[in-house]
Amino acid sequence: MDLKTSVSVSATGLRAQSLRMRVIAENLANQDSVSDTPGGAPYRRKVATFQAELDRATGGTGVAVKRVTTDRSDFTRVYQPGHPAADGDGYVLKPNVNGLVEAADMKAAQRAYEANLSAIEAAKGMTMRTIDLMK
Repeated sequence: MDLKTSVSVSATGLRAQSLRMRVIAENLANQDSVSDTPGGAPYRRKVATFQAELDRATGGTGVAVKRVTTDRSDFTRVYQPGHPAADGDGYVLKPNVNGLVEAADMKAAQRAYEANLSAIEAAKGMTMRTIDLMK
């Protein structure tokens, strides 16, 4: 694999992990967002899924975002009869976002982003050393 291909593959990883971090940040920002109407559905957690993608121009296999889907897990019900979003029984549906899970996912996405950035830096360093040898 040549240096251009390795940088191209790492760049796809940067883009994918960047989108993943944005989705996680949206989940964290909405972890307390409930419905405006009584008994309505609150914010639903989103998840980014990836797939391998062949770049025919370089021959490298990178990563692409397949889609951003919603997590279909159940909402949490909390008894708050005075809340404006409470249903007839006094329960409020809370988002299916777990802050600890999101924090762990964010850390994993951050580490993957940093790994791709390090690979680009390594390719840049090899290119600079090659140029120095040619002088």
